[in-house]
Amino acid sequence: MKKRESLDLGYGIQLIDGYDLGFPGRTGTYVIDGEHPTLVETGPSSSVPYVLKGLNELSISPDQIEYIILTHIHLDHAGGAGLLVQECPNATVLVHEKGKRHLVNPSRLEAGARAVYGEKFDELFHPIVPIPEERLQIVKEGGTLDIAQNRTLTFLDTPGHAKHHIGIFDSYSQGLFIGDTAGIRYHQTQDYGLTFYLPTTSPNQFDPEAMHQSIDRFRGLNPKRLYFGHFGMSENPTHALDEVDSWLDVFVQEAEKSTDMEEMQKRLLTRISAFLNEHNVPEHHPVYSLLKLDLQVCTMGLADYLKKRR
Repeated sequence: MKKRESLDLGYGIQLIDGYDLGFPGRTGTYVIDGEHPTLVETGPSSSVPYVLKGLNELSISPDQIEYIILTHIHLDHAGGAGLLVQECPNATVLVHEKGKRHLVNPSRLEAGARAVYGEKFDELFHPIVPIPEERLQIVKEGGTLDIAQNRTLTFLDTPGHAKHHIGIFDSYSQGLFIGDTAGIRYHQTQDYGLTFYLPTTSPNQFDPEAMHQSIDRFRGLNPKRLYFGHFGMSENPTHALDEVDSWLDVFVQEAEKSTDMEEMQKRLLTRISAFLNEHNVPEHHPVYSLLKLDLQVCTMGLADYLKKRR
């Protein structure tokens, strides 16, 4: 049987796998059904062909897409937006007011990402295509978007991972699109009966207190499900939010014990490895490849935060 690139999550929501970093199930684009077809996230530029293929599988033409919503402008979520809007001529891109100028002129965004990813940047993220200003629309706290008679999206200002981050509450599914504010859903260990959740503390706007507050806001909405930027849906929001909240304190505490990023990364990996060992996940499991990549970036954000705090 031919493999499909999209997953049906119910409630008129499909998830297209963007194969970010070359990994399946890493970063995706959500397709929300309605009179005004809407995408949440684009992934990096390398994901755009997968998004277009997924839309084709769903019998949706790119010119039917009316809205592309970005939870934040980090390149693994929004780097492909400029390319994708060229393929979706009728789409308006919705973004936090602090992110808009960086999509019109992505030079600073690219420079910051090059500083993090170095020589790997071109392979992972090139090209970064500017978006014409007239194709962009700012969303603010409490703003709404009606995409169907029975479906309203409400936007939330949710800093912590980044100051240009929004969350999105979907009235029809009673679900929250949380981007990266409430962490990463590691589903790769489902073969051992475990799905676990860790915060993502990337530079340069990571703020643990703001992240805790945003997670509390998510809790207060009593969502029935969470849609993660990385990756997929949880129908146990309380557990997922509590686990990220708990690990966030661990991340900061371990980072405070050293100013050396390699040592920070080693400490965090040791803590996470002990947790996985308790759940019988072997040390050679493929999830460790992702964890090591993620912790490299997380320790940069932790070190940056602690330096600013000092």
